Amino acid sequence: MEIPISRRPVSRRSVLGVAAAVPLSAALTACGSSGPTKDGANGKAGATYWYLSGQPDEGVRADAVKAFNKAHPKSQIAGTSFQNDAFKTKIKTAIGAGKAPTIIKSWGGGTLRSYVEAGQVEDLTPWFDKHPEVKEKIFPTAFPAATVKGKIYAMPVERVQPIFLYYNKKVFDKVGVKPPQSWDDIMALVPKFNAEGIAPFSLGGQSRWTNMMWLEFLFDRIGGPEVFQAIFDGEKNAWSNPAAIEALGMVQDLVKAKGFIKGFSSITADSNADQALLYTGKAAMMLHGSWSYGIQKNDGGDFVSSGGLGYMNFPPVKGGKGDPSNTVGNPGEYLSISSKAGAKEKKIAEEFFAKGTLQDAEVKAWIDGGGVPVKLGTEKLLAASKDSDFLQFTYDIATKAKSFSQSWDQALSPTAAETLLDNIVKLFQLSISPRQFAANLNEVIGK
Repeated sequence: MEIPISRRPVSRRSVLGVAAAVPLSAALTACGSSGPTKDGANGKAGATYWYLSGQPDEGVRADAVKAFNKAHPKSQIAGTSFQNDAFKTKIKTAIGAGKAPTIIKSWGGGTLRSYVEAGQVEDLTPWFDKHPEVKEKIFPTAFPAATVKGKIYAMPVERVQPIFLYYNKKVFDKVGVKPPQSWDDIMALVPKFNAEGIAPFSLGGQSRWTNMMWLEFLFDRIGGPEVFQAIFDGEKNAWSNPAAIEALGMVQDLVKAKGFIKGFSSITADSNADQALLYTGKAAMMLHGSWSYGIQKNDGGDFVSSGGLGYMNFPPVKGGKGDPSNTVGNPGEYLSISSKAGAKEKKIAEEFFAKGTLQDAEVKAWIDGGGVPVKLGTEKLLAASKDSDFLQFTYDIATKAKSFSQSWDQALSPTAAETLLDNIVKLFQLSISPRQFAANLNEVIGK
């Protein structure tokens, strides 16, 4: 998800998952007003690169291409920007037809794995071995989502977006309680906020992926990252792991205790209604991505500037195996090289990866927009930002986490992800039991 602090953000779902939404065989539709905008190489390109439109992020990407082309007159790249719907259709169709751009943008995980299994992207492991200086400048936590069966197939780029537990400091002070340091604390806070007419947690449950974040953390905190790794690896009945069943039951305990805002199943995250519940004090806490900071700063009046917003990593579960430093979310965005590209185009793409991505001007632009680039050693730039405290917190979480698990709906195949999201809704509505949930998801493991 790409959220500028200085502007009203677009929704997470409009960006996250666009590549996973359409099968490789999807028919190409006309782009219309959502069509491409070309930039970069004045028709002299040896390589092509498609990326998402929408300012200010589009400008950062286009400027990176322009800077590379200016510095490398014999290694030109033609950049083409697409709005989300056009991109998700075009990239899937092009890859399926063997006519992908030289540089393929994705979110790693399940979509990248499908590209690998179809033989559509290059194995970059040998290239990274020859260019250790490139790999060494990137967050180590960004590489698992770029890796399939031990080999690296994508270059981590742009920004990192972990999930945080946000809380309204003013509401906490009013009720006379402190932020939770454990799951037991969370459950103990629920009746205290409800007694004051304040929802313990805001939740845009209609959007489904918002509910998913709770399970991502609870699976990790109870059983460690190995629980979901077994699911990702396709192990039979992996969803029935005792830690998974326990986590599923705990989130239903929270629902039954009235832990979430009344009517959460009809609240959408795309409208930012869940954000508003927090900064207006109608809810005390909210589990959300790092992009939420920009939304609350932009929409919440003086809520952020007056020090009203608190944020922390998800607390541990007593007796759990997961390391408290672990996080979940989006460990980066990713660029691959089409295996169908010519030798010249592949060489240009490799040169762009080494000398055109995460360069100083681009890194500064992401930070100025309120993001934390996946590049190590940016502490001084982060410290100079007016949002330095939050950005440094994000940087520390992303770099110090022993495990940074990718969002499940990106890590899994499109088929499994859709089944997951549908069953999460039923779980939160208490219409299926934890074991029914696990049984339903076990049926799509490996699909």
